[in-house]
Amino acid sequence: MVLAAGRGERMRPLTDAMPKPLLDVGGKPLMQWPLEALAAGGFSSVVVNTAWLGEQIEARFGDGTGLGDRTPLHIAYSHEGRDFGGALETAGGIVRALPMLADVFWVAAGDVYAPDFVFSEAAVTRFVSSGRLAHLWLVPNPSHNAKGDFGLSADGLALNDAPERLTFSTIALYRAAFFAPPHCDIPPGNPQGTKAALAPLLRRAIEKAQVSAERYLGGWTDVGTPERLAALNAGR
Repeated sequence: MVLAAGRGERMRPLTDAMPKPLLDVGGKPLMQWPLEALAAGGFSSVVVNTAWLGEQIEARFGDGTGLGDRTPLHIAYSHEGRDFGGALETAGGIVRALPMLADVFWVAAGDVYAPDFVFSEAAVTRFVSSGRLAHLWLVPNPSHNAKGDFGLSADGLALNDAPERLTFSTIALYRAAFFAPPHCDIPPGNPQGTKAALAPLLRRAIEKAQVSAERYLGGWTDVGTPERLAALNAGR
């Protein structure tokens, strides 16, 4: 799943007439980078959630035809804006899309640039064999998130409290069970359009040692402001 429903308030005025995931990075829409990376890893089915100006995203990518050299993509959409009038936040949006997702699935944000990240079958296999509910990739803290989000234990578990905390890259593997009771009380498909953040769910699962994690040291940028976007394009 590629998350593409946010309003992009901090990116205004660039996002007043265009959704943030369609802003140009290196000659193509920002969200095209994770889409192509998923295809390069052999993952052919992707769900994209939309809200703000979501019709532009579907118009740009359609059913995914033309994306992916070795593995053609098929894109399905979860239109939160059309169905509920706005975005459902991260957990709410994932639960809304859950009926379209596999039992184990990737999630990546459509407004994060991580050109070196490899979505691999080997990572999925390791995660499945671990028995955990989620696996997170953590990055060194950028200046705009200097305190970080989660710690990392020596044996690869995510921690809520640790002397050193890293930033959650937004890239993760999940089991569908992570978004089901007793961890999440929103019914599958989120028929009421309940808004729900992801962090509280992660913290509860981390307390029960159900979330693993690892460091990712490749290129990574949270493209959250016009200044970061300009710096990213200038540095490429």
